[in-house]
Amino acid sequence: MRLRATVAAVSGALALSALVVPAAQAADGGSAHRTDLAKVLVQHAASGRAGVAAAPAEGDLDVTFSNFKIAKAIKVGTTNQVSVKVRYTLTHGADVKIDSDNFFSVPLIYHGSSTTPDNAAGGDEPGICVATSATTADCKGTIVLNPRETDRDMRLRNTQAGTWHGAGIAIDMDSEKEIVQVDGLGTTLVQRNSTLTVNAAPEPVKKGKTLTVTGKLSRANWEDHKYHGYTGQSVKLQFRKKGSSAYTTLKTVKSDSTGALKTTVKATADGYYRFSFAGTTTTPAVSAAGDFVDVK
Repeated sequence: MRLRATVAAVSGALALSALVVPAAQAADGGSAHRTDLAKVLVQHAASGRAGVAAAPAEGDLDVTFSNFKIAKAIKVGTTNQVSVKVRYTLTHGADVKIDSDNFFSVPLIYHGSSTTPDNAAGGDEPGICVATSATTADCKGTIVLNPRETDRDMRLRNTQAGTWHGAGIAIDMDSEKEIVQVDGLGTTLVQRNSTLTVNAAPEPVKKGKTLTVTGKLSRANWEDHKYHGYTGQSVKLQFRKKGSSAYTTLKTVKSDSTGALKTTVKATADGYYRFSFAGTTTTPAVSAAGDFVDVK
């Protein structure tokens, strides 16, 4: 089955109506479903009807979501789509038949506030739930983020890196009831993937002589699908002596206007030099592979 969601405003908050179409009759696949879901959320915000803060859950179906578990951070580059597992708990009324073919629950994440979201992401299929009691179930689903989204309105934008919020949608086609929960389900970081390089020279070098260490900190640009220098960031230069497993920090340098890094140190012993970046809310931590220097 293909889930096509339509979100509308009810009492100034989010509510859900849904149309389920057999897969054989659907003209598009899972990626179109994800786009549909995100698009209607954005259209709802743009309609000007989202001025009242959304309730934790809105709708007429006796279902609530809780224990929404997703990775703390999701790294998205410039080419490949990223799939992330989600687990959550459904609590429902005794009259809600979650094992029915006409019942669906859908986890998703969105960027912005619950009343003015500017993007959202879900999965290709509804969640899978297993009853743990007469009124509770453990569920799992998937969130998919695609940096090459073909719908221009739903493409990831650089300004959307950072905090995204969890949400849940449940639909019972038999009773024609639905609910959407957009608050209180936690957050995750959707981050622009980062890269970091290092080169220490000259190699080999005499003990006590100066080594020049260069590198570059870059991160994904979701709008032109290239990596660009991440400017003005503090990056640690670290050293690991040959035979040791631990790096120690020698100094901290800042990336320049192109993301480039450059500093000097005295060569003291054989070992590995690397740059290490602690990360920000929009960009994940990354460490360069160590560059070995032979000290004569």
